[in-house]
This record gives sequence, C-alpha cells and structure tokens, in this order.
Amino acid sequence: MLTISGLARAGGVGVETIRYYQRRGLLPEPPRPAGGGIEGGIRRYGSDDVRRLRFIRSAQAAGFTLSQIAELLTLDAEGDRDRARAMAEERAAAIDVEIARLEKARSGLRRLAGECAAGEAGPCPILAAFGD
Repeated sequence: MLTISGLARAGGVGVETIRYYQRRGLLPEPPRPAGGGIEGGIRRYGSDDVRRLRFIRSAQAAGFTLSQIAELLTLDAEGDRDRARAMAEERAAAIDVEIARLEKARSGLRRLAGECAAGEAGPCPILAAFGD
C-alpha cells in the first residue's frame, strides 16, 4: 500500500497531479482510515491505483484529453470495446494529420537550411521566410 506521495512517484507525477485527477474523477480517493497513531488518517493506494494512474499518463501521451480519458475509463468499466476502438481510431487519424503537418514543416526547414548553406549574397532565406 502506498501513500499519495508513493503513488505520485510510481506514476511519475506530483502529488498535486494526483489530487487534480481525483477532483476530475479519474482516480478514486480512498477513504481516510479512522484512528490515531502512525497509520491513522493516512489514505493508502494499491496496485490498481498505480495501474490506473499509468493508464492516464499513457493516454495523455497518446494525445487524449482528460475528458476523453474519463470516457475511456467509463467505456472500460462498461465493456464498450466498439466505442473505445472508435476513439482510438479517431485519435490515430488526428495523429496522422499532425505528422503530415510536421513533415511539411520539416521539409520546408530543410529546404531553407539548404538555401542558407548555399551562401548566396543577400539576406538569409530562413530569416526572410519567417519575416513575411
């Protein structure tokens, strides 16, 4: 069992991120145990919480918004694989569009760098291109 700081370390996030995910309903907030002493009042998190946190972080890395992640978690709980698959396909299509945009930008930058390296007189083509 982990404290909130242990959960944060296991997920590679800060404690405030855990609390934010809890406020958003993405992570459950375990009950605070009653009693005194060392363990009294300290919430504990388990391996399911670590897995859920890692899922959230991986889904964010894939470009899903927190709202979409909440929907994916709900779909998982309901067993709605069709909608989850559709969401993954939509995200993959959006990534394809972004890749195409980035490849076009890379191509343009390489062309400008080549023109700049040619050393012709006048202003640098890179500076001229971004100045327009």
